[in-house]
Amino acid sequence: MRRIDNRAGAMPRYGTGRGMGFTLIEVMIVLVVLGILTAVVYPSYERQMVKTRRAEAQFALFETMQRQEQYRALHHSYAAFSAASGNAGDAGFRWWIGARASVSAYELDAYACPDQDIVQCVVVRARPGTDRVNPRFRDRECGELTFSSTGEHSASGASGRCWP
Repeated sequence: MRRIDNRAGAMPRYGTGRGMGFTLIEVMIVLVVLGILTAVVYPSYERQMVKTRRAEAQFALFETMQRQEQYRALHHSYAAFSAASGNAGDAGFRWWIGARASVSAYELDAYACPDQDIVQCVVVRARPGTDRVNPRFRDRECGELTFSSTGEHSASGASGRCWP
């Protein structure tokens, strides 16, 4: 073997004259470590994204309920709306969260409380991953979120940690 010294004062390196590089074993070890890190980190990232989207939906429900109260003060009734009815824009309500419906994780709608008239009570609901919004999004822990004008909130999922 001959000695390779590229700089003055550098530590001497020994090689066969070919370029120095990584062996196949070293590259494979790095790939295995990256694979393990990805397998550990990605599920945590996905859980955090679902929590973030859920918080967005909760904020949208609160904001929509505030607008419902403003609407009621002006029109003496709450406004029912949904994407299917096409009347959301008429009353100034959006049926999605965010900039565009196609990237929204939840679809919003509003309807009268059970056994009551829309004049007296309204429920605003956020449904995850419908056909009108991002259908790949799922919130298996909490499912649909609802918030009523009486202040009651609920989730269709089994978890009790869906609302702050």
